[in-house]
Amino acid sequence: MKNAFEVVRETPDLLVINKHSGVLTMPARGDLAKEKHLVGLLHQRFGKVFVVHRLDRDASGLILFARTEKAHRYYSGLFETRAVEKHYLVVVEGKVADKRGEIDKPLKQRGSGRVSVVFDGKASVTNYEVLERHKTATVLDVSIATGRRHQIRAHLYSIGHPVIGDPMYGDAAKQAKYPRLMLHAWKLRFNDMKTCKPVSFEADPPADFLGVLNVL
Repeated sequence: MKNAFEVVRETPDLLVINKHSGVLTMPARGDLAKEKHLVGLLHQRFGKVFVVHRLDRDASGLILFARTEKAHRYYSGLFETRAVEKHYLVVVEGKVADKRGEIDKPLKQRGSGRVSVVFDGKASVTNYEVLERHKTATVLDVSIATGRRHQIRAHLYSIGHPVIGDPMYGDAAKQAKYPRLMLHAWKLRFNDMKTCKPVSFEADPPADFLGVLNVL
């Protein structure tokens, strides 16, 4: 698979990868079982890697992999204790009224693969800030305190602003005209395992993301 990712940072302990849209993070089942995935591609190039967190197949941006069991324990612990700052560029349908907002709604995964807001779901918190308003869309900087499956997509859909290019949570026919999901993980910040000092990584949105943004 050509141009599936770029290496942002490589150390003996970790890999910071900029994943392209359309690339699986891990092996999948069913119809996607034969598709190549980031874990396999990295294994071919770097040897064994350990998954620390994930990005949806159709999202792009920064994702962290550990290269040793010790690093895997450390960095997984950071994500579990919410000691990682994660920011996403997200383009949603409609004009979001408030400059800033917080969505604090429990989420639960359904058998269909969708995630829904339900009273007995897992606690989930998403914060957003409006960066730009277009005629029919809004660009948000989104940060998440929790890391539930499809959290950003489900939360924004729940307030009437589905992510553009997301047929699962938006109008499927309407979303099909867009070439990709407009969700890009652009910033990660956390404390390095060796130095204990904060490190920060950023990845600009790719051409296919900007191409959609330019026509909204």
